[in-house]
Amino acid sequence: MGVEELGAGLARVCARAGLGALSLPPQRLTGGAVMESWRFAAGGSDYVLRRAPSLAFMEGRPYGHSVEAALIEAARAKGVTAPEVVAVLEEADGLGSGFVMRALPGTADPKVILACDDPGALLRHIARDLARIHSLRQGDVPAGVPVMDYRAAIADLRQQFIDAGGDRPIIALGLRWLEDNCPSPVEPVLNHGDYRMGNLLVDGSVLTGVLDWEIAHFGDPHEDLAFGCMAVWRFARYDRPALGLGSIADYIAAYEAEAGVTIDRARFRFWTIYRTVWWALGCLKMAAQWRSGADRMLERVVISRRTSEQELDLLLLLEEDAPEEKRSSRLIQLPADQVYSWTPKGDAALGEIATAVSEWLATIKDRVEGHDRFQLAVARNALGILARDDAKGRYTNICDYADDRDVCRMILAGDRTLADGDMLDALRIRALASIEVDSPKYPALDVARRMWIEEE
Repeated sequence: MGVEELGAGLARVCARAGLGALSLPPQRLTGGAVMESWRFAAGGSDYVLRRAPSLAFMEGRPYGHSVEAALIEAARAKGVTAPEVVAVLEEADGLGSGFVMRALPGTADPKVILACDDPGALLRHIARDLARIHSLRQGDVPAGVPVMDYRAAIADLRQQFIDAGGDRPIIALGLRWLEDNCPSPVEPVLNHGDYRMGNLLVDGSVLTGVLDWEIAHFGDPHEDLAFGCMAVWRFARYDRPALGLGSIADYIAAYEAEAGVTIDRARFRFWTIYRTVWWALGCLKMAAQWRSGADRMLERVVISRRTSEQELDLLLLLEEDAPEEKRSSRLIQLPADQVYSWTPKGDAALGEIATAVSEWLATIKDRVEGHDRFQLAVARNALGILARDDAKGRYTNICDYADDRDVCRMILAGDRTLADGDMLDALRIRALASIEVDSPKYPALDVARRMWIEEE
């Protein structure tokens, strides 16, 4: 849908909702792994349209945008710092599925937020709002918001894994661990479902908005707490495990003080592993969404390659349960002159072409803006993956398995574990090899290298 068509639809929404005439055309906001966000002005105020990239994209979801909008309003009534929803899209608007919110001050850019002056205070604000979200019960929100069945959720992840090929041993290990360690249910509370850096608006060191409620559900409050502490959501601040702002102990203490409960660390670890598996499979599904045509955005295929980040994080979590003699094993770093390297001499190799296109894109970066500039950065990232993949070879044929699907079937059946043979070292090598191609700047990579590779 073009900007003009989008503007015409927004004009109809504004007239229907009494927001006044459209005074600033919609501008696409950067980011958003699933939904689109567009900022516009009407009647002297700023608003944000949140919509699905297509109606097909909403198929199979437990509830639509009208329920999500009602959830946000219920949370606001409990004191949660959430945006006011002013209109839910209707079929006659011609904009698909979504809603319009009043714009809030602040930024969702993690790079800016993590450099704030008082990260400790911000972490307490974030813990406070999460506790308020968790004060909501089923009677406080509209019907249709699902209650998580832990076992059923794990079974669904297993099916997603099989549907995606069932050929990634680290994810298979995570699934088996979840099945073996699933906790008993607790009284379900409303979980935001995506409560982490990137979905929080911040102005200075003050929380100004909790965004993206599309996967809210009722379940264990430990799930929300753990999700924001995953390595991927710390961004550049791997050393500050609670949302990149501080310690997990401080985060939990602030939450406990607001909620009046005690957090169980074993449940916290379970949900950290659960959500790491969940996001690994979520990344894999991005490629399937692109292939299906439901969303042909370039970012989808690039995010699918971030699965290797979650596999690295997952292996770091799972190896805590491996026997000490396996955990203490170290990989030998191959000398530079023994690393496989192919130097092209004839026509340009795939990696060289990718590098050349990326270099050209860099020359036009300053001529584009808004979402196009963001997409240009994504395109250069994609080209970097191609170039690195074309040149890879450091770990070629080392501790490789003949058939990953067979290995995964054995793991899921409980017949292979990290205590077996060279399994842990083999998976360490594979995790390193994958992430060095897909995401070489991922902060956890340096941590893994220090833990796994023998010092020279």
